[in-house]
Amino acid sequence: MIKISADSTCDLSPELKKKLDVAIVPLSIVAGDDMFRDGIDIYPEDVFRFGEEGIACQTGAVNVFEYQQHFQKLTSGSKAVFHISLGSGFSSCHSNALLAARDFSNVHVIDSKNLTTGSGLLVYDVALLAAEGLEPLEIKKRLEDNVAKGEVSFVIDQLDYLARGGRCSAITAQGAKVLRLKPCIEVRDGAMIVGRKYRGTFEKVVTSYVKERLQDRTDIDFSRVFVTQAGCEPELVNGVVALVEELANFKEVLVTEAGCTISSHCGPNTLGIVFRQK
Repeated sequence: MIKISADSTCDLSPELKKKLDVAIVPLSIVAGDDMFRDGIDIYPEDVFRFGEEGIACQTGAVNVFEYQQHFQKLTSGSKAVFHISLGSGFSSCHSNALLAARDFSNVHVIDSKNLTTGSGLLVYDVALLAAEGLEPLEIKKRLEDNVAKGEVSFVIDQLDYLARGGRCSAITAQGAKVLRLKPCIEVRDGAMIVGRKYRGTFEKVVTSYVKERLQDRTDIDFSRVFVTQAGCEPELVNGVVALVEELANFKEVLVTEAGCTISSHCGPNTLGIVFRQK
């Protein structure tokens, strides 16, 4: 039996985590003097509430001991355990998981080199490859081949949360607000970069962003796409899904909510489409 594990930052929906039988390791979220576990005793709406109160939430990596305990539970009776980690360029989660995995001969830690549902794509892959009956080493090879193919980006309505977390200056955040700029954040080579800066209402920006990501593309793998959002209105998300279905013939369009880690960095009204290139 192949067992699947992932950091909470994979941001899969509860339904999909249940369907794929994924064991989740929660990152820590610190708000003021209190520490919580992502997706267990704190949720995005709590992060946004803290934000409204002027409290910046900080994220903490899973430590080696926590991974050891987690892997111990999964290895019993399993042929192999595949753990999809938050990208090594974003956190020490990956290196900590590697250290913990040394105690187990059948635990494979895969560096997603990504975050949110960019990691989720690989989690989905493990389930599909295991269902095909592939051996662990072949599954590992396929996963490592797929790491570089993910296309992950998202647009942010406001820079306040990034400023509170020290990831941009307060002056930059205020300037973006005055000019109504909405940056697109892209993951490239395991790191986040700022792509195009859109201007206008968030609804208008999201429409332009989706069109630019999907129109006239011949290099997309149309197996599945994630519409991943944090704090967006349902009507906006539904509109994005309809636009994605209009522009591209994906076999699966999966809607999911970004967890506390992404939410604490990006704030409400964050939306991205995540898929894989051929």
